Amino acid sequence: MSHKIINKITACVPSVKLFENAVLSEYTSFKTGGPADVLARPTTIDEVQALVKLAKSEKIPYYILGNGTNMLVSDEGFRGLIIALKDLNGDIIFSETGEGDTVAVSAYAGCTLARLASEAASKGYAGLEFAAGIPGSVGGAVVMNAGAYGGEIKDILEFADVLDENGEIIRLDNKDLDFSYRHSIIQEKNYIVLSVSFILKPGDEKTIKAEIKELNERRREKQPLEYPSAGSTFKRPEGLFAGKLIEDSGLKGFSVGDAQVSEKHCGFVINKGKATSSDIYELISQVIEKVYDKTSVVLEPEIKLLGFDED
Repeated sequence: MSHKIINKITACVPSVKLFENAVLSEYTSFKTGGPADVLARPTTIDEVQALVKLAKSEKIPYYILGNGTNMLVSDEGFRGLIIALKDLNGDIIFSETGEGDTVAVSAYAGCTLARLASEAASKGYAGLEFAAGIPGSVGGAVVMNAGAYGGEIKDILEFADVLDENGEIIRLDNKDLDFSYRHSIIQEKNYIVLSVSFILKPGDEKTIKAEIKELNERRREKQPLEYPSAGSTFKRPEGLFAGKLIEDSGLKGFSVGDAQVSEKHCGFVINKGKATSSDIYELISQVIEKVYDKTSVVLEPEIKLLGFDED
């Protein structure tokens, strides 16, 4: 199957970088996951659009992968085409909005939040401090309405350019994206984020950088950043905290193989070294079951699952 996919892509999008039997553990922060038949790493919006249109027309199964920091890929991998957007990360553009003293900041979907926040801080623009320590990409952050320390993407986003279900580029304003907690309309429509514009405000460079430093220090103190993980594994139940529910259910340090509920922060599932995706999946499943038995609260995974039974 991989040779057939490669031949079709090469004929249609000869400029794109292709990798056969790409090991997806190298593309995910859990450091687990089996191979994809073919992985493409486009560097331009035109290449992304051409790949998606080709996959749709040829009925090639495909999946869009951002920075891989919020997902779990099965040990069996993916039969089809992975379109990895990490190389869709050209220049970050700062431009005046013409409205007060705000500035528009445009970035491609593959740009990391850390890079975006750092460049904005160096230019003295405030608003992205909360995002500096989030390990994902701009595109993934919009899809999930990523947030931390009281800030969310919805607070600063102006618009996003996306591929719609027909493979055409459309622009969605903030109000069109139907943002809520860890949700945007992109999840329902299966749109693909290509580029994003944020609105920031002028600030003091030293103050902005000091806040980023403080938030990152708080992360290091409270989160198990020394181990592979996908960040917060579970969504926050309304009015409650997933980590506290897990700890109160006696699951601190609970393990399946080398997958473990972090002893540092129970809201994180970590890979202690040699965990498989099956270990992590089984651990997540057992945590959901045990927390429900103890508290009657149903935890919902925040991470995306690829290659697992949806149930």
